[in-house]
Amino acid sequence: MRGGDLLAFAAGALRGHRLRTSLSLLGVAIGVSSVVLLTSLGEGARLYVTGEFALLGSNLVIVLPGKSETTGIVPVAGGVPNDLTLDDVEALRRRISVLSSVAPLSVGGLTARFSERSRDLTVAGVTAEWKGVRRLTLREGTFIPPGDPARAPRVCVVGAKVAAELFPGRSPVGERLRLGEEKFRVTGVLASRGVSVGLDLDEVVLVPIGHHLRMFDRRSVFRVLCEARSAWDVEGAKSAILAVLKDRHGGQEDVTVLTQDAVMKTFGKVLAILTAALAGIAAVSLTVAGVGIMNVMLVSVSERTREVGLLKALGASRGQVLRAFLVEAALLSTAGGLLGLLAGWCGTLVLRGLYPDFPVQPPAWAVVAALVVSVGVGLVAGVLPARRAARLEPVVALARR
Repeated sequence: MRGGDLLAFAAGALRGHRLRTSLSLLGVAIGVSSVVLLTSLGEGARLYVTGEFALLGSNLVIVLPGKSETTGIVPVAGGVPNDLTLDDVEALRRRISVLSSVAPLSVGGLTARFSERSRDLTVAGVTAEWKGVRRLTLREGTFIPPGDPARAPRVCVVGAKVAAELFPGRSPVGERLRLGEEKFRVTGVLASRGVSVGLDLDEVVLVPIGHHLRMFDRRSVFRVLCEARSAWDVEGAKSAILAVLKDRHGGQEDVTVLTQDAVMKTFGKVLAILTAALAGIAAVSLTVAGVGIMNVMLVSVSERTREVGLLKALGASRGQVLRAFLVEAALLSTAGGLLGLLAGWCGTLVLRGLYPDFPVQPPAWAVVAALVVSVGVGLVAGVLPARRAARLEPVVALARR
């Protein structure tokens, strides 16, 4: 029996039991499409987080008040023995030559009012350097001017959604916006950006950080983003920052200094584990599909006992019968795998359409692994029925009804 004869025999057997074949194809396809879709979500999450940190800029060193033993995940501040003040920020800028930018940040919530309109929103205190560090662009106007934060004018920059809601049909540049009990002149509007690393830049108002700290009666900033001049300077900048702040805080190492690479690596590890876990969950579907194929093949052998006996009576060897049934199982699992890949790819296209900002895409290894595993599962599941068929004696098989 040649290869073409084997394929024709297997295809004819599958066509002869259309409902059973369709259900087996569906089982394999569901398993493969589950692998593709779930790993696509995990990979999309990894790409999204990586992209968000890339938008922060490059060569970043992040300084947070409070000591935390960690290598990546941003700690929760608490029990801070010394504040991280604007004087500390100025010392970092003045004493560390490898830093090209030092951008402090303070965050709070207030009610913004203009004319008869008002809404609660996030107010962030920043400096002029924050624009470059966060790679921000303006839709119109100018950003917060450089200079001493303690002597900055009462100006602010509003997010795109804030501008649309509080200043409908007009430009907010030059208008006076009340934040809490104080008024600020709007000098610019941010280009639409959406949520970036936990902060919705479309629904934020940026003010000079000196005014922000006074408004909220604070001394300590929320965090400081420092940008090194090159990737080679990042580790040196981290050590220098710790040394300067330790010297200013009476010998205490009471801040946490994270590098951008360390944060990204930690998130990458977490998301890689998540993707693998999702793939494992989806692989259960493939296992169930394999059991389905085994059941189908066992039933097929039982129903086609006389057919097997006839083949062996005509001279077919045990090996040929074994290969015939294995080819049938392989065709079933391969066709189901390809159908599942198509369904999974269509699913990712639907998710991209629903969530265009989320980079859903299946990793190449998942696509290859899903197809290989589906074919492997089909072959393994078909071995037992095929061996059972091959061991049938011709006389006994022909005598069965």
